Amino acid sequence: MARASISEDRQRLPDDVATKTPLVCFRRLQDGVPARVVLYMLSFTGFLVSFMMRTDINIAMVAMVRTPPQDLDVVDANGTVGPSASGASEPRYCYAKRDTTDAATPSPGEEGEFDWDARTQSAILGSFYWCYVLSQVMGGLLTQRFGTKVVFGLSQLATASCSLLIPVAAEVHFSLLIALRSVQGVASGLTWPAMYAAVGPWIPASERSRFMSSFQGFSFGIGLTYPLCGFIIAHFGWRVVFYVTGSLGMLWCVFWWLLAFDSPGQHPRITPSELRYIQSNVADTIIEGKGMRVPWRKIMTSPPAWAIGITTFGRIWIHYVFIIPGPMYMKTVLGFSIQANGLLSGVPFLLSYLSSVVFCYIADRLVTRNVLSLTNTRKLMTAISQVVPGFLVLAIGYLGCHIGLVLVIWFLAVTLVTASYAGAMASVVDIAPNFAGPVLAFAQTIHMTASFLSPLVAGFITQESQSLEQWRKVFGVSAAVAIVTYTVFQVFGTADIQEWNYPDSIAPSETESPSEPLKRRSSNSREGSDNFADA
Repeated sequence: MARASISEDRQRLPDDVATKTPLVCFRRLQDGVPARVVLYMLSFTGFLVSFMMRTDINIAMVAMVRTPPQDLDVVDANGTVGPSASGASEPRYCYAKRDTTDAATPSPGEEGEFDWDARTQSAILGSFYWCYVLSQVMGGLLTQRFGTKVVFGLSQLATASCSLLIPVAAEVHFSLLIALRSVQGVASGLTWPAMYAAVGPWIPASERSRFMSSFQGFSFGIGLTYPLCGFIIAHFGWRVVFYVTGSLGMLWCVFWWLLAFDSPGQHPRITPSELRYIQSNVADTIIEGKGMRVPWRKIMTSPPAWAIGITTFGRIWIHYVFIIPGPMYMKTVLGFSIQANGLLSGVPFLLSYLSSVVFCYIADRLVTRNVLSLTNTRKLMTAISQVVPGFLVLAIGYLGCHIGLVLVIWFLAVTLVTASYAGAMASVVDIAPNFAGPVLAFAQTIHMTASFLSPLVAGFITQESQSLEQWRKVFGVSAAVAIVTYTVFQVFGTADIQEWNYPDSIAPSETESPSEPLKRRSSNSREGSDNFADA
């Protein structure tokens, strides 16, 4: 009976209305996903793909290069040094009590074809990060001029194109491979300032910590890349690694061009209620429009901006110990094969995303429930991301070959590092939402130097011996850098909006302090905020 009634009603409707009903249903489905959630997913997957294309060569290099056999000291699970052909007293290789073959012997899929010495390999791996650091300020400038959509999209397109060309370049000459990695470094250096610039106009302050967890797509990317590359290399060869990551980058670019927009006002599918919610909660800090003059002198003389750069230098230092020389420690000291190495190196980075979501959620709750001020919340999260991992990484060096404990501490340290995205890294947007891109570019120019200095120092310390004693020195230096640099943010760090955030004497209402908009936002438009949290 009900079906008959519905059918009769539909027959009485005009034809054009009846035919549009499916579109209305699709529109309702579309409206059910906030535009901020779509931006979150684009940011997450963008950094995931970006870091897959960045780190794939770290594992692929093992299979690309023909390496001579080494004398490896054997240590049992209790840390006892076994006999060595070289007669050395320091252990290089740990054998846990597990069923395994000689991990020092590469499998057929791991044998390389290029006779590149250690210096050449270092140049190939390092060329990305040298150019990456140099392009940070350029990324801030280009984003202010052309917007996030163009800069982030084209940078990903360039990086993916280079990935697809790497196998051919490697066969021609290593110098061509260095050139491609350099281009990737320049392009990837534009991504962070570009995406940070989108946070200010899109995300209210009370949601920023949660949105910043989308940047942890890079951890997910690293976590997927290591085990995936190990599997691909073992079954299909190292060339397929770059074809897979490059193709994923190209596919992501299609979705980015279709779904990303520089501001809510430009979005053609955003709901009126969400648009009102965003505009009412960012209006006090954001000035619409590209091409604003960047106050570079004030940024470069700002103690909070310097505090972010110097403090995060320590976080990057300790993080890249796990990312680049970490797999070498897994191989030469703990004794894992390439596939086990890839899995164990990658898993903590997969966990990092989950931990970042937790830390960012906790940070937002601490602020919105007035447990801590925004500044104190940022300092707390920064301490968790640097001081605690600093002590943990120091402990790793003294655990010897107690592999179970080493892996637990290793995993915990990597996951705690992600608290920085609710700490000092989130302060980039807090202090200058109008110029988040340029501020990040300035800070990244400082702290990303650690991305090549950290593995460089590790390589220098361990160049003569891969012994536990030498690795203790690597971990000790890393701990010292992480803890000491944190003190700078503790003294000079803040979440207060800086006066130079408002160019040309355009400032918020004189009746409001910089913290008033956040207090109001925490209780205003609760429905829009809850939609983002639930999604």
